[in-house]
Amino acid sequence: MLRQPAISQVFVLTDANTGRLCYPLLLPYLPSDHTVIELPAGEEAKTLASCETVWSELTERRADRHAVLVNLGGGVLTDLGGFCAALYKRGIRFMQVPTTLLAQVDASVGGKTGIDFLGFKNHLGVFQEPAGVFIDPRFLHTLDPRQLKSGYAEVVKHSLIADAEAFQVQRRTGMLLEDWTSTIEASVALKTEIVAQDPLEAGPRKLLNFGHTVGHALESYLLTQSGREILHGEAVAAGMMCEAWLSVQKGLLSTEELDQIETFLFSVFDKVQFVSLETEAIAEYAWQDKKNAGSIINCTLLHSIGRGVYDQPITIQELADSLRYYHRL
Repeated sequence: MLRQPAISQVFVLTDANTGRLCYPLLLPYLPSDHTVIELPAGEEAKTLASCETVWSELTERRADRHAVLVNLGGGVLTDLGGFCAALYKRGIRFMQVPTTLLAQVDASVGGKTGIDFLGFKNHLGVFQEPAGVFIDPRFLHTLDPRQLKSGYAEVVKHSLIADAEAFQVQRRTGMLLEDWTSTIEASVALKTEIVAQDPLEAGPRKLLNFGHTVGHALESYLLTQSGREILHGEAVAAGMMCEAWLSVQKGLLSTEELDQIETFLFSVFDKVQFVSLETEAIAEYAWQDKKNAGSIINCTLLHSIGRGVYDQPITIQELADSLRYYHRL
């Protein structure tokens, strides 16, 4: 794709980690005259200031609308890079080369781009499909175990909302995989099928937000607490347990299924630490959730394992109650 004559310039966006560990693997496929733009690593860099760095570099290098931005990184970088490309000169093409499990199975697929703003996750963003997504499981060898585990939360989410059989397989195998290829392919296929039905998240695509209403609130709150930051997948794992509990409270999910979900997730993920007095403050972050309609907090819950249901109204109090339940586990 990069050899197309219509491409005027190639820019590669990396962060401090992917520039060191992943860029050498990509280098043989890049034209010799490409330009690298490097950002700091981590969620803290998913800001307008980082976008200004990218836009300034593109401008200084006289990038025109025939330039291409290749985003080499995890979910933070693919989200931010896609956002930058979508806005620069009203849109240039971009390609996603996801290097984490989370980005390969979720963040880089589906055309969502965005950055954090005023402490709220993905508060600014646009829907913009990339020119291509290039997934290579070899990049997973560059990850530490915690990052790999974080991405696995999205794999579990996909099975909980749409593939009960896959969840039962995961209960037996967990993360004991030598080759992630088939797991990645299954997750990408499931997400692609859902996104094709609903590209702009007006309906079925909301299923993919299971675990994220509570998870984003928890992640956003802890990002404000220096030294207590957690990874996205860690927040989603906690959020899935909270929202599975809410599903039981709403009469949708059985207690037996809730026990299966909790037992499995706790076998993989450490418990996210917070004190009970913080539950209301965490819950307040849900007011900014993008699925809300006015004063109604819309949540994706489970009707059963493998069958998600979206647009389920919950109150801030119910969300706080779910956090208190999780805290007691």
